[in-house]
Amino acid sequence: MEDVGSDGASPVSPLAKWRNDFSRAFQYYLDRSAPHIAKRWLGTLAAAAIYVLRVYYVQGFYVISYGLGIYILNLLIGFMSPKVDPELEVLDGASLPTKETDEFRPFVRRLPEFKFWYATTKAFCVAFLMTFFSIFDVPVFWPILFFYWVFLFFLTMKRQITHMIKYRYVPFNFGKQRYAGKRSAESTSGSFKD
Repeated sequence: MEDVGSDGASPVSPLAKWRNDFSRAFQYYLDRSAPHIAKRWLGTLAAAAIYVLRVYYVQGFYVISYGLGIYILNLLIGFMSPKVDPELEVLDGASLPTKETDEFRPFVRRLPEFKFWYATTKAFCVAFLMTFFSIFDVPVFWPILFFYWVFLFFLTMKRQITHMIKYRYVPFNFGKQRYAGKRSAESTSGSFKD
């Protein structure tokens, strides 16, 4: 008797092939979406609006919303924090400048923007799917959860902003910095001549 898979090639099940093809196609479109920041965030905003409308019309799933809010707050802190925290890490040369004479080192986030977007979008989609299962609809008095979340948000943001001021970093850049050209160089140096 001959073995069916004796030629070295193992037969691939149709389910595994479909999963592999789907994974490749999904990664392809995910990679193509990377440069389109505004469109990606508009899609996430649409997913958030659909989730909010679902919770509003069902009048429930407040614990899911609270957990979603805490998760997004955690992601936001990672997005606004430097990769190397000067307060916790031993200074090994890869730190943020703390004095005017220190050399400039660019801000590197602990959580990059793309991963922040992807995790936020995935969280809204999972939370939306959870609203279709009644087991997750725990009865709670939602104003308490809401005010507790607001309290956590302000405490966390206060601590983060204090840290940003103390170590002089700004996690947001507005537009691409551009070289101003020859006129700018002449006006700043004064004595520079061609």
